[in-house]
This record gives sequence, structure tokens and C-alpha cells, in this order.
Amino acid sequence: MEAFSALVAAEEAAGSFDPEAKNIAAATNAGLAYGLAAIGPGIGIGYLVGKSVEAMARQPEAAGMVRTTMFLGIAFTEALALIGFVVFILVKFA
Repeated sequence: MEAFSALVAAEEAAGSFDPEAKNIAAATNAGLAYGLAAIGPGIGIGYLVGKSVEAMARQPEAAGMVRTTMFLGIAFTEALALIGFVVFILVKFA
């Protein structure tokens, strides 16, 4: 992300600053930030659900407790993706 910022700064210093280049750099940085922020929660939720299904298959009588814990884990993990989306918006419009 710093490479795009450095490119925009270099264009400003050279006097050939193009506002469109800044918009393109901001959109690229924001997309990269959100893409990276979505990878972790995606892997985490997949792992969490897989292990929960495995636990429910091994002990069906504990399925209710495992399901409740799974949904809490999904909510907390999804919060990370929402934080990444907020960073995406901040980078895009800053």
C-alpha cells in the first residue's frame, strides 16, 4: 500500500499530479486492505464450523452447547471482517 502512496507523492513532487491517479491508488489500496482483512475471518469461520460439525458428530448429546458456542465464535470472527470493512472505507475516503 505504501508503494501506491509513494507513487502519488512522487507525482505531486514532479508537478504532474493527476487527481485521478490518487483516486485509483486509493481504490487499489482499499480493495487490497479489505481483501486481506476478509481472508482471516473466512478461514477462521470455515475451521470453526468444521470442528463444530465434527464435535456434534462425535457427541450428539452435546450438540446444543456446541452449536451455541459455534454461533458465538462465528459472531466474534465476523466482527474482524466488519473491522476490515471499516478500514476499507477509511482508506478509500481518507
